[in-house]
Amino acid sequence: MEETIRKFKEHLRKMDAYNHAFGVLNYDSETAMPKGGSEHLGMTYAVLSEEMYKLTTSPELKAWVKEILAHKDQVDYITRREAEELHEDMERTEKIPMEEYVAYQVAQNAASNAWHTAKVTDDFALFAPHLETLVNYSRKFAGYWDSTKAPYDVLLDMYEKGLTMATLDEFFALLRKELLPVVEAVVKKGPVVDDSFLRARFPLAKQRQLSDRLMEVMTIDRDHCNIGEVEHPFTTNFSKDDVRITTHYHERAFASSMYSVIHEGGHALYELNIGDDIKYSPLGGGASMSIHESQSRFYENIIGRSEAFLNYVLPDIRKLGPKALKSVSAHDFYLAVNKSEPSLIRTEADELTYSFHIMIRYELEKQLIAGTLAVKDLPAAWNKLYKEYLGVDVPNDTQGVLQDSHWSGGSFGYFPSYALGSAYGAQMLKVMERDLPVWELVAKGDLKPIVAWLTERIYQYGRLLKPNELILKACEAPFDPHCYVDYLKAKYTEVYGL
Repeated sequence: MEETIRKFKEHLRKMDAYNHAFGVLNYDSETAMPKGGSEHLGMTYAVLSEEMYKLTTSPELKAWVKEILAHKDQVDYITRREAEELHEDMERTEKIPMEEYVAYQVAQNAASNAWHTAKVTDDFALFAPHLETLVNYSRKFAGYWDSTKAPYDVLLDMYEKGLTMATLDEFFALLRKELLPVVEAVVKKGPVVDDSFLRARFPLAKQRQLSDRLMEVMTIDRDHCNIGEVEHPFTTNFSKDDVRITTHYHERAFASSMYSVIHEGGHALYELNIGDDIKYSPLGGGASMSIHESQSRFYENIIGRSEAFLNYVLPDIRKLGPKALKSVSAHDFYLAVNKSEPSLIRTEADELTYSFHIMIRYELEKQLIAGTLAVKDLPAAWNKLYKEYLGVDVPNDTQGVLQDSHWSGGSFGYFPSYALGSAYGAQMLKVMERDLPVWELVAKGDLKPIVAWLTERIYQYGRLLKPNELILKACEAPFDPHCYVDYLKAKYTEVYGL
């Protein structure tokens, strides 16, 4: 058994090295690669994908995993969980013919490049054939993995174990019932919040300095976390030793970057605080996309948009920012960054309306994967739902169906993670407030105890524990979406005096 475990661990290190290489290439393609480099990158992806496929499905690895799982009571818990994760990945991967696996990696690269061009030029027709290819692959792969389930349920399970359309339908129905009346009340109340100072010119060089300061306040270790600039912000983790966040800067929309940094910083804190004993293993990452989003949106919205936090960072913002901010109080800032109104762009949406953006994408994904909505009809369907759910007219595809990068990477089933993550974070706050003087700490800019609390209950475990186990550990109860509804009702009743 000792020899089996030794060989198994060596194989894991080799797989980790390939994943590291993939991650670096992907990060470089988004941040530094010239447009003309995409063809060569696609060729490299094809070669590396084939090698990774062979590593993941090798007979030797199968034999080692089988032996470990057959004697799991004789091995340590980490090795057992690694074998369980690898067994699941192997089963999923080997059900896809290698030539299709490789072709899919190449198709993803081509789709990503087409999306970037299509978004800038407002040309959905350019992206459509690539999207159709990825939809077809996703539907086909779901059938390979579990033909007894609806394809979209299979894809949802990839991002959140056990998640189904039935669960999400119930969750979103609750949000529509409880939050739509609040949205309508806010709209009826009228524009009582002045956020004009958020559009004052804020030089990009100064915004970069603000990003550095925000990362410092968040306790992000800059020896292990860098920041880059992209069109659509994201976080990449190679291990807890190397995490990369990204943001975008707009001279007259500094809050966009500010909250992008805080959001991605939340993802980074999760990865940076994973236990050392699992950092280079298949367990050395977030447990699920919803758990990950619970952290990014916890810091972005619950902490970052609180009056206590804004009162602490406002002197730094005034020091770096335009004169228009000199007379702005923390309370004015709080009202401005929590202003709620139906809008076009998901990443710029306020907390109250945000989940409606996710509902729209969820409804469209269900139809795309089920085959009841053709890709060519997607823009019209998108625009119709934006009018129905949020009452807004979509002027073009750049601000509509092309605004997100997720579908260009084949990430169908990902979007619901944002809404679930927001709800998880609100439930975690409820327990955290019992254990810590949260708002006193935030007012002093002392986030270390908050990070330590989350590390103890969430971060350190990586994938050792499953999402439902982490929710129980963090919240001391199963998931309860009413915590999220209560949190939003209380917050926006205060902001708008409802």
